[in-house]
Amino acid sequence: MAKAKARHILVKTEEECIELKTKIENGENFADLAKNHSSCPSGAKGGDLGIFRPGEMVAEFDAVVFNEEVGKVHGPVKTDFGYHLLEVLKRED
Repeated sequence: MAKAKARHILVKTEEECIELKTKIENGENFADLAKNHSSCPSGAKGGDLGIFRPGEMVAEFDAVVFNEEVGKVHGPVKTDFGYHLLEVLKRED
C-alpha cells in the first residue's frame, strides 16, 4: 500500500499562503516558516507530518500527496482547517 512523508504550513488566508509560497520559492527555509507561521501543532517540528497512508489525512491532502510531484511545494490547498502549503518529501507505492 502507498505511503508518503510530507510537511505542511497551515494559515488562515489564501493570501498569506501565497505569500509564504513565494518566500519559499525565493529561498527561505520551509521548516523555519512553518515554525513561525503555521497554526498547526506540527509547525513546531517544521511542519513535519511524518509518514502516512491514503485515508489517514483529509482528502485534499491525499489528492496532492499521492498524485503530485515529490520535492515541490504545492498549494494553496484549502481544507476545513484553512489554507495549506504541502511539500511531499517522499512517496512509495
